[in-house]
Amino acid sequence: MKITAVESFVLAVPTPKPMALQYPQHKLVVAEISTDDGIKGLGYSLVFGGGGAEAVQVYLETRLKPVLLAEDPLFVERLWERMFRADMGIKKQGVAAYALSALDIGLWDVAGKAAGLPLYQLWGAVTDRVPAYGSGGWSRYSVEDLIGEAERYAALGEGVRMMVDVNQRLDVVGNIRQAELLEDFDLVWYEEPVLDDDIAACAEVAHAIRIPVATGENNYTRFEFRDLIERRAARYLMPDVCRANGFSETLRIGRLAAAHQVAVAPHVVHELSLHVVGALSNGFLVEFIDWMPPDLFEQIPQCTDGHFRIPDRPGHGMALARGAIEKYRSR
Repeated sequence: MKITAVESFVLAVPTPKPMALQYPQHKLVVAEISTDDGIKGLGYSLVFGGGGAEAVQVYLETRLKPVLLAEDPLFVERLWERMFRADMGIKKQGVAAYALSALDIGLWDVAGKAAGLPLYQLWGAVTDRVPAYGSGGWSRYSVEDLIGEAERYAALGEGVRMMVDVNQRLDVVGNIRQAELLEDFDLVWYEEPVLDDDIAACAEVAHAIRIPVATGENNYTRFEFRDLIERRAARYLMPDVCRANGFSETLRIGRLAAAHQVAVAPHVVHELSLHVVGALSNGFLVEFIDWMPPDLFEQIPQCTDGHFRIPDRPGHGMALARGAIEKYRSR
């Protein structure tokens, strides 16, 4: 099998209220991979809020797409290495990582379809049912918006507990003081306390507070996650498959975490992250943000009683709905 074409484009998708108060739209950088066997793979990276999506597509088109053309898409690991090393002067973070992620996700979709298996089974399944947590509550919400969103999530299942996301806003001292005030709430975790670049500060917070720390949505490679683990900077790691260089690197991060008894709860894109959690013994939760319009994808996994059933369709199981490209394409 050979890759015959890679078509990429950007979709600009409006968000519903109350999320629209904080993020009026998200953008998807999409890569459709065609092969001479007729199998097509869909890859995409969700760019939260949309900033930089066009730059991601340009890097994908000009630097990474040429690496894949005429290659065998089933050699996913080999192609990942070639893309990761395509520009040694550009670290595979930010724009470059989003671009590589979209292509890696598309390659794995081809591999799953060729094998006739959903990805979590192709990788060695642990479970086909994954628990979720509801996310939201951004700073521009009114009190009524916040309460309404919380009530909708609470209706999805019983035994609700809470998490707090600092969103990189505080320094070490501010986090220690805030965490002390929150101890009585029996929080599941205390998320992204400091700038994600400052692993030393994250470790200092983790060692000083009594709430488990979660972080990682803005870390991009297994090497960064290795540092988080070795410094004992978090008990929960949150790689984002659209930022952490795709399924390939996210799985490596997950298995590295398993060797240290650290749980993995991937960031957003639950429809893709389900396969990762379903294939990892230390997979914990997926993050559910109810923002997708019903005409974006053909079938979107539904949350029932606080859990998602992983789709049994070959590959990752996602396909753009008829007319979605025409309706949402911005580039």
